[in-house]
Amino acid sequence: MAEDGRRGDEGERGPGALYQMFVTMEDLLDKLKLMNYEENLIRKNNVKALSRHYFALPTNPGEQFYMFTSIAAWLLNQAGRLFEQPQEYDDPNATITNILTELRALGGSVDFPPSKLKQGYGEQVCYVLDRLAEEALKYTGFNWKRPVYPAEEMEEEALIEDDAELTLSKLEDEMIEEAEDYEEGEPFLDLEVLKAQGQKMEGIECSKPEEILESTTDTAEWNLEVERVLPQLKVTIRTDNKDWRVHVDQMHQHKEGIETSLKETKSYLDKLQDEISRTLEKVSSREKYINNQLENLIQDFRATQAQLSEAKDRYQQGSGGVTERTKLLSEISEELEKVKQDMEEKGSSMTDGEKDSSC
Repeated sequence: MAEDGRRGDEGERGPGALYQMFVTMEDLLDKLKLMNYEENLIRKNNVKALSRHYFALPTNPGEQFYMFTSIAAWLLNQAGRLFEQPQEYDDPNATITNILTELRALGGSVDFPPSKLKQGYGEQVCYVLDRLAEEALKYTGFNWKRPVYPAEEMEEEALIEDDAELTLSKLEDEMIEEAEDYEEGEPFLDLEVLKAQGQKMEGIECSKPEEILESTTDTAEWNLEVERVLPQLKVTIRTDNKDWRVHVDQMHQHKEGIETSLKETKSYLDKLQDEISRTLEKVSSREKYINNQLENLIQDFRATQAQLSEAKDRYQQGSGGVTERTKLLSEISEELEKVKQDMEEKGSSMTDGEKDSSC
Protein backbone atom coordinates (compact mmCIF):
# COMPACT_ATOMS: atom_id res chain seq x y z
CA MET A 1 0.00 0.00 0.00
CA ALA A 2 2.86 2.38 0.78
CA GLU A 3 4.45 1.70 -2.62
CA ASP A 4 1.13 2.38 -4.36
CA GLY A 5 0.84 5.72 -2.53
CA ARG A 6 4.41 6.64 -3.44
CA ARG A 7 3.73 5.84 -7.09
CA GLY A 8 0.60 7.96 -6.97
CA ASP A 9 2.57 10.92 -5.57
CA GLU A 10 5.16 10.58 -8.33
CA GLY A 11 2.38 10.49 -10.93
CA GLU A 12 0.88 13.69 -9.53
CA ARG A 13 4.29 15.41 -9.48
CA GLY A 14 5.04 14.44 -13.06
CA PRO A 15 7.52 12.12 -14.80
CA GLY A 16 10.43 14.54 -14.25
CA ALA A 17 10.17 14.42 -10.45
CA LEU A 18 12.64 11.53 -10.28
CA TYR A 19 15.33 13.70 -11.86
CA GLN A 20 14.66 16.86 -9.86
CA MET A 21 17.37 15.98 -7.32
CA PHE A 22 20.01 16.05 -10.08
CA VAL A 23 19.00 19.63 -10.93
CA THR A 24 18.97 20.56 -7.24
CA MET A 25 22.43 19.05 -6.77
CA GLU A 26 23.87 21.10 -9.65
CA ASP A 27 22.31 24.29 -8.22
CA LEU A 28 23.79 23.44 -4.82
CA LEU A 29 27.25 22.97 -6.32
CA ASP A 30 27.03 26.36 -8.05
CA LYS A 31 26.04 28.06 -4.80
CA LEU A 32 28.88 26.37 -2.90
CA LYS A 33 31.35 27.57 -5.52
CA LEU A 34 30.03 31.11 -5.12
CA MET A 35 30.85 30.87 -1.41
CA ASN A 36 34.35 29.50 -2.23
CA TYR A 37 33.74 26.25 -0.37
CA GLU A 38 36.86 24.64 -1.82
CA GLU A 39 39.14 27.02 0.10
CA ASN A 40 37.07 27.38 3.26
CA LEU A 41 35.80 23.81 3.68
CA ILE A 42 37.41 21.23 1.42
CA ARG A 43 41.08 22.08 2.00
CA LYS A 44 40.66 22.77 5.71
CA ASN A 45 39.01 19.39 6.37
CA ASN A 46 41.28 17.59 3.84
CA VAL A 47 38.39 15.96 1.92
CA LYS A 48 37.73 15.58 -1.78
CA ALA A 49 35.63 18.04 -3.76
CA LEU A 50 32.03 17.28 -4.69
CA SER A 51 30.97 16.04 -8.09
CA ARG A 52 27.89 17.14 -10.02
CA HIS A 53 25.82 14.17 -8.76
CA TYR A 54 27.52 13.45 -5.43
CA PHE A 55 24.41 13.55 -3.19
CA ALA A 56 22.04 12.38 -5.96
CA LEU A 57 23.49 8.86 -6.42
CA PRO A 58 24.51 6.30 -3.76
CA THR A 59 28.27 5.67 -3.69
CA ASN A 60 29.43 5.34 -0.05
CA PRO A 61 26.65 6.01 2.52
CA GLY A 62 29.04 6.51 5.44
CA GLU A 63 31.22 9.01 3.60
CA GLN A 64 28.20 10.77 2.07
CA PHE A 65 26.54 11.17 5.49
CA TYR A 66 29.74 12.65 6.95
CA MET A 67 30.03 15.09 4.03
CA PHE A 68 26.35 16.00 4.40
CA THR A 69 26.69 16.86 8.11
CA SER A 70 29.98 18.73 7.56
CA ILE A 71 28.59 20.88 4.72
CA ALA A 72 25.34 21.50 6.61
CA ALA A 73 27.27 22.68 9.71
CA TRP A 74 29.47 24.95 7.58
CA LEU A 75 26.46 26.44 5.79
CA LEU A 76 24.68 27.08 9.11
CA ASN A 77 27.73 28.95 10.37
CA GLN A 78 27.82 30.93 7.12
CA ALA A 79 24.14 31.79 7.63
CA GLY A 80 24.88 33.31 11.05
CA ARG A 81 23.85 30.30 13.17
CA LEU A 82 26.29 28.90 15.76
CA PHE A 83 26.58 25.21 14.98
CA GLU A 84 29.41 22.90 16.07
CA GLN A 85 31.18 20.77 13.50
CA PRO A 86 29.91 17.16 13.95
CA GLN A 87 32.38 14.37 14.65
CA GLU A 88 32.42 10.78 13.44
CA TYR A 89 31.56 9.36 16.89
CA ASP A 90 28.50 11.61 17.36
CA ASP A 91 25.01 10.14 17.37
CA PRO A 92 23.66 10.49 13.79
CA ASN A 93 20.05 10.84 14.97
CA ALA A 94 20.94 13.74 17.27
CA THR A 95 22.97 15.43 14.52
CA ILE A 96 20.09 15.16 12.04
CA THR A 97 17.62 16.49 14.61
CA ASN A 98 19.82 19.51 15.31
CA ILE A 99 20.22 20.28 11.59
CA LEU A 100 16.46 20.06 10.96
CA THR A 101 15.79 22.27 14.00
CA GLU A 102 18.09 24.96 12.60
CA LEU A 103 16.48 24.60 9.16
CA ARG A 104 13.00 25.16 10.65
CA ALA A 105 14.32 28.19 12.50
CA LEU A 106 15.49 29.64 9.17
CA GLY A 107 12.02 29.19 7.68
CA GLY A 108 12.53 25.92 5.81
CA SER A 109 9.74 23.34 5.59
CA VAL A 110 10.44 19.75 6.64
CA ASP A 111 7.71 17.38 5.42
CA PHE A 112 9.74 14.15 5.40
CA PRO A 113 10.97 11.74 8.10
CA PRO A 114 14.48 12.40 9.50
CA SER A 115 15.52 8.84 8.61
CA LYS A 116 15.70 9.92 4.95
CA LEU A 117 18.82 11.97 5.76
CA LYS A 118 20.66 9.12 7.48
CA GLN A 119 21.50 7.41 4.17
CA GLY A 120 23.52 10.47 3.08
CA TYR A 121 22.03 10.83 -0.41
CA GLY A 122 18.71 11.40 -2.11
CA GLU A 123 16.21 14.15 -2.82
CA GLN A 124 15.83 15.19 0.84
CA VAL A 125 19.59 15.58 1.36
CA CYS A 126 19.90 17.77 -1.75
CA TYR A 127 16.91 19.85 -0.65
CA VAL A 128 18.26 20.52 2.86
CA LEU A 129 21.73 21.53 1.64
CA ASP A 130 20.33 23.70 -1.16
CA ARG A 131 17.99 25.47 1.27
CA LEU A 132 20.85 26.12 3.72
CA ALA A 133 23.08 27.38 0.89
CA GLU A 134 20.37 29.80 -0.19
CA GLU A 135 20.03 31.14 3.36
CA ALA A 136 23.82 31.52 3.60
CA LEU A 137 23.91 33.54 0.37
CA LYS A 138 21.10 35.76 1.64
CA TYR A 139 22.95 36.35 4.92
CA THR A 140 26.17 37.31 3.12
CA GLY A 141 24.21 39.75 0.92
CA PHE A 142 24.81 38.02 -2.40
CA ASN A 143 22.47 38.95 -5.26
CA TRP A 144 22.12 37.32 -8.61
CA LYS A 145 22.77 39.77 -11.44
CA ARG A 146 21.53 39.71 -14.97
CA PRO A 147 23.99 38.29 -17.48
CA VAL A 148 25.89 40.78 -19.60
CA TYR A 149 26.20 39.59 -23.18
CA PRO A 150 29.13 40.93 -25.23
CA ALA A 151 28.26 42.97 -28.29
CA GLU A 152 29.14 40.96 -31.37
CA GLU A 153 30.37 42.96 -34.35
CA MET A 154 29.31 41.38 -37.61
CA GLU A 155 31.64 41.51 -40.55
CA GLU A 156 30.82 43.65 -43.58
CA GLU A 157 30.46 40.65 -45.87
CA ALA A 158 27.98 39.00 -43.53
CA LEU A 159 25.91 42.17 -43.41
CA ILE A 160 25.88 42.40 -47.18
CA GLU A 161 24.80 38.77 -47.54
CA ASP A 162 22.05 39.17 -44.95
CA ASP A 163 20.72 42.25 -46.74
CA ALA A 164 20.89 40.53 -50.11
CA GLU A 165 19.13 37.32 -49.05
CA LEU A 166 15.41 37.08 -49.52
CA THR A 167 13.06 34.41 -48.31
CA LEU A 168 10.48 32.86 -50.55
CA SER A 169 7.65 34.24 -48.43
CA LYS A 170 9.00 37.82 -48.68
CA LEU A 171 9.35 37.56 -52.46
CA GLU A 172 5.80 36.29 -52.80
CA ASP A 173 4.51 39.10 -50.54
CA GLU A 174 6.26 41.75 -52.65
CA MET A 175 4.87 40.30 -55.86
CA ILE A 176 1.37 40.29 -54.39
CA GLU A 177 1.73 43.92 -53.26
CA GLU A 178 2.87 45.01 -56.72
CA ALA A 179 -0.05 43.19 -58.34
CA GLU A 180 -2.49 44.85 -55.92
CA ASP A 181 -1.04 48.29 -56.70
CA TYR A 182 -1.42 47.65 -60.42
CA GLU A 183 -4.99 46.49 -59.99
CA GLU A 184 -5.84 49.63 -58.02
CA GLY A 185 -5.12 51.71 -61.13
CA GLU A 186 -1.74 53.23 -60.34
CA PRO A 187 0.16 53.41 -63.66
CA PHE A 188 3.72 52.26 -63.90
CA LEU A 189 4.56 55.30 -66.14
CA ASP A 190 3.33 58.81 -65.42
CA LEU A 191 2.25 60.10 -68.86
CA GLU A 192 1.78 63.67 -67.63
CA VAL A 193 5.39 63.87 -66.53
CA LEU A 194 6.55 62.53 -69.89
CA LYS A 195 4.39 65.08 -71.75
CA ALA A 196 5.86 67.98 -69.70
CA GLN A 197 9.36 66.77 -70.40
CA GLY A 198 8.59 66.60 -74.13
CA GLN A 199 7.33 70.19 -74.14
CA LYS A 200 10.53 71.36 -72.43
CA MET A 201 12.66 69.49 -74.94
CA GLU A 202 10.85 71.20 -77.83
CA GLY A 203 12.05 74.64 -76.64
CA ILE A 204 15.69 73.50 -76.51
CA GLU A 205 17.72 73.06 -79.64
CA CYS A 206 18.52 69.46 -80.16
CA SER A 207 22.27 69.04 -80.26
CA LYS A 208 23.25 65.69 -81.69
CA PRO A 209 26.88 64.59 -81.47
CA GLU A 210 28.64 64.54 -84.77
CA GLU A 211 31.15 61.89 -83.63
CA ILE A 212 30.73 58.58 -81.88
CA LEU A 213 30.86 58.89 -78.09
CA GLU A 214 33.64 56.88 -76.45
CA SER A 215 33.84 55.93 -72.78
CA THR A 216 36.72 57.35 -70.77
CA THR A 217 36.27 54.88 -67.85
CA ASP A 218 39.24 52.73 -66.93
CA THR A 219 38.64 48.98 -67.31
CA ALA A 220 40.42 48.08 -64.06
CA GLU A 221 38.40 50.60 -62.06
CA TRP A 222 35.21 49.30 -63.67
CA ASN A 223 36.06 45.70 -62.68
CA LEU A 224 36.82 46.75 -59.09
CA GLU A 225 33.50 48.55 -58.89
CA VAL A 226 31.71 45.49 -60.26
CA GLU A 227 33.39 43.25 -57.65
CA ARG A 228 32.37 45.64 -54.89
CA VAL A 229 28.74 45.91 -55.96
CA LEU A 230 28.25 42.28 -57.05
CA PRO A 231 27.48 40.87 -53.52
CA GLN A 232 24.75 43.46 -53.10
CA LEU A 233 23.15 42.39 -56.36
CA LYS A 234 23.13 38.73 -55.35
CA VAL A 235 19.64 37.48 -54.52
CA THR A 236 19.21 34.08 -52.88
CA ILE A 237 15.79 32.65 -52.21
CA ARG A 238 15.46 30.55 -49.09
CA THR A 239 12.95 27.77 -49.14
CA ASP A 240 10.54 27.65 -46.26
CA ASN A 241 10.81 24.40 -44.31
CA LYS A 242 7.13 24.60 -43.45
CA ASP A 243 6.09 24.41 -47.10
CA TRP A 244 4.28 21.15 -47.92
CA ARG A 245 6.13 20.88 -51.23
CA VAL A 246 9.43 20.53 -49.38
CA HIS A 247 7.99 17.75 -47.23
CA VAL A 248 6.67 15.92 -50.30
CA ASP A 249 10.10 16.10 -51.98
CA GLN A 250 11.73 14.79 -48.84
CA MET A 251 9.24 11.93 -48.68
CA HIS A 252 10.01 10.96 -52.28
CA GLN A 253 13.76 11.09 -51.60
CA HIS A 254 13.40 8.93 -48.50
CA LYS A 255 11.21 6.47 -50.39
CA GLU A 256 13.79 6.11 -53.17
CA GLY A 257 16.55 5.63 -50.63
CA ILE A 258 14.56 2.96 -48.79
CA GLU A 259 13.80 1.11 -52.03
CA THR A 260 17.46 1.10 -53.15
CA SER A 261 18.72 -0.05 -49.75
CA LEU A 262 15.94 -2.68 -49.59
CA LYS A 263 17.06 -4.21 -52.90
CA GLU A 264 20.65 -4.57 -51.68
CA THR A 265 19.73 -5.94 -48.28
CA LYS A 266 17.17 -8.33 -49.77
CA SER A 267 19.82 -9.99 -51.93
CA TYR A 268 22.11 -10.37 -48.89
CA LEU A 269 19.28 -11.78 -46.79
CA ASP A 270 18.34 -14.28 -49.51
CA LYS A 271 21.94 -15.51 -49.65
CA LEU A 272 22.06 -15.78 -45.88
CA GLN A 273 18.80 -17.74 -45.84
CA ASP A 274 20.11 -20.20 -48.44
CA GLU A 275 23.33 -20.74 -46.46
CA ILE A 276 21.43 -21.30 -43.23
CA SER A 277 19.03 -23.77 -44.86
CA ARG A 278 21.94 -25.75 -46.38
CA THR A 279 23.73 -25.80 -43.03
CA LEU A 280 20.59 -27.07 -41.27
CA GLU A 281 20.20 -29.85 -43.83
CA LYS A 282 23.83 -30.91 -43.31
CA VAL A 283 23.41 -30.93 -39.53
CA SER A 284 20.20 -32.99 -39.71
CA SER A 285 21.76 -35.54 -42.11
CA ARG A 286 24.86 -35.91 -39.91
CA GLU A 287 22.67 -36.31 -36.85
CA LYS A 288 20.73 -39.12 -38.52
CA TYR A 289 23.97 -40.83 -39.61
CA ILE A 290 25.43 -40.65 -36.09
CA ASN A 291 22.22 -42.01 -34.57
CA ASN A 292 22.22 -44.96 -36.98
CA GLN A 293 25.88 -45.74 -36.28
CA LEU A 294 25.55 -45.53 -32.52
CA GLU A 295 22.19 -47.24 -32.13
CA ASN A 296 23.70 -50.68 -31.27
CA LEU A 297 26.16 -49.15 -28.84
CA ILE A 298 23.39 -47.21 -27.16
CA GLN A 299 21.35 -50.38 -26.69
CA ASP A 300 24.37 -52.18 -25.22
CA PHE A 301 25.00 -49.25 -22.93
CA ARG A 302 21.42 -49.31 -21.69
CA ALA A 303 21.60 -53.08 -21.05
CA THR A 304 24.86 -52.64 -19.15
CA GLN A 305 23.30 -49.87 -17.07
CA ALA A 306 20.41 -52.22 -16.18
CA GLN A 307 22.85 -54.93 -15.11
CA LEU A 308 24.81 -52.44 -13.06
CA SER A 309 21.68 -51.32 -11.24
CA GLU A 310 20.77 -54.97 -10.46
CA ALA A 311 24.29 -55.63 -9.14
CA LYS A 312 24.07 -52.53 -6.94
CA ASP A 313 20.78 -53.78 -5.49
CA ARG A 314 22.27 -57.20 -4.68
CA TYR A 315 25.31 -55.55 -3.16
CA GLN A 316 23.13 -53.41 -0.92
CA GLN A 317 21.16 -56.46 0.18
CA GLY A 318 24.35 -58.43 0.85
CA SER A 319 25.97 -55.59 2.69
CA GLY A 320 22.89 -55.34 4.90
CA GLY A 321 23.22 -59.04 5.93
CA VAL A 322 26.95 -58.65 6.58
CA THR A 323 26.37 -55.72 8.92
CA GLU A 324 23.81 -57.74 10.87
CA ARG A 325 26.21 -60.70 11.20
CA THR A 326 29.08 -58.44 12.26
CA LYS A 327 26.87 -57.08 15.03
CA LEU A 328 26.06 -60.66 16.20
CA LEU A 329 29.74 -61.58 16.09
CA SER A 330 30.68 -58.57 18.21
CA GLU A 331 27.98 -59.45 20.77
CA ILE A 332 29.11 -63.10 20.92
CA SER A 333 32.76 -62.10 21.29
CA GLU A 334 31.85 -59.78 24.19
CA GLU A 335 29.97 -62.64 25.95
CA LEU A 336 32.92 -64.95 25.36
CA GLU A 337 35.27 -62.45 26.94
CA LYS A 338 33.03 -62.20 29.97
CA VAL A 339 32.94 -66.03 30.33
CA LYS A 340 36.74 -66.19 30.09
CA GLN A 341 37.09 -63.54 32.78
CA ASP A 342 34.68 -65.42 35.06
CA MET A 343 36.58 -68.71 34.56
CA GLU A 344 39.91 -67.04 35.29
CA GLU A 345 38.54 -65.49 38.48
CA LYS A 346 37.11 -68.85 39.63
CA GLY A 347 40.38 -70.66 38.78
CA SER A 348 42.40 -68.13 40.75
CA SER A 349 40.10 -68.43 43.75
CA MET A 350 40.35 -72.25 43.70
CA THR A 351 44.16 -72.19 43.62
CA ASP A 352 44.21 -69.77 46.56
CA GLY A 353 41.94 -72.16 48.58
CA GLU A 354 44.16 -75.18 47.90
CA LYS A 355 47.24 -73.29 49.09
CA ASP A 356 45.53 -72.31 52.33
CA SER A 357 44.45 -75.93 53.03
CA SER A 358 47.94 -77.30 52.47
CA CYS A 359 49.40 -74.85 54.87
